[in-house]
Amino acid sequence: MSRNLAVWEDDGGAAAPALRGTPNQVARAEIILRLVDAEFIRVANALRTLAAQQDPRKRATTEAILAILEDKRTEVLSQQEAYYFIHDWQEISDQVRSLLLADPRYQSIQRNRNASRAGTS
Repeated sequence: MSRNLAVWEDDGGAAAPALRGTPNQVARAEIILRLVDAEFIRVANALRTLAAQQDPRKRATTEAILAILEDKRTEVLSQQEAYYFIHDWQEISDQVRSLLLADPRYQSIQRNRNASRAGTS
């Protein structure tokens, strides 16, 4: 998985499809799209830094979260409507985090972590 993420970043990120909308919408959305991509990369780098400091069991969990992040990034960057980026991503705050928190796979990881902590208390 880590190799896939490195290839992903070496390619300059996911290839974005041609955006649909008016010329002004497309121009604005392309700027936002680059910022969104940079935010996904920033979060991935933070998680990778964390993973490098963890024991193998915890690292595996963090790498699973990185895989979810990669899926979400691909999903977002594959959107073709300029309006989507203008409407949903113009003000980047915690959208990437929110996408992760809402993902059922991430929620399962959290439930397992909580159950593990409760079992060791």
